[in-house]
Amino acid sequence: MKWFKALNKVQIPAIDSIITVEVNGKQLCIINNDDKITATQSHCPHAGGHFSGGWCKNGHLICPIHRYEYDLESGRGAEGQGDYINLYPTELREDGLYIGFEESWWSKLWD
Repeated sequence: MKWFKALNKVQIPAIDSIITVEVNGKQLCIINNDDKITATQSHCPHAGGHFSGGWCKNGHLICPIHRYEYDLESGRGAEGQGDYINLYPTELREDGLYIGFEESWWSKLWD
């Protein structure tokens, strides 16, 4: 796992809000739902809606286009959707928020 700084502490979104950031070449949404920080992919896999226009309800991220729901713990779509979103590990450190990315076997060859 490689960790990349995404935000300074003062940039962390307020409770019940979503912001978009670019980390390690990927656009991600940082979600503060009930004071728990989650990092997800930025677009809905169903129709491409941008999650920054969405909201959270009962521990689920809601897409603003068709109201598809994704569990913020597992990334799984609601029953019957048959899809999921990517979640990224987060770590709050003294100097800010870090996001973890899995390393592929071939990327380790070039380090």
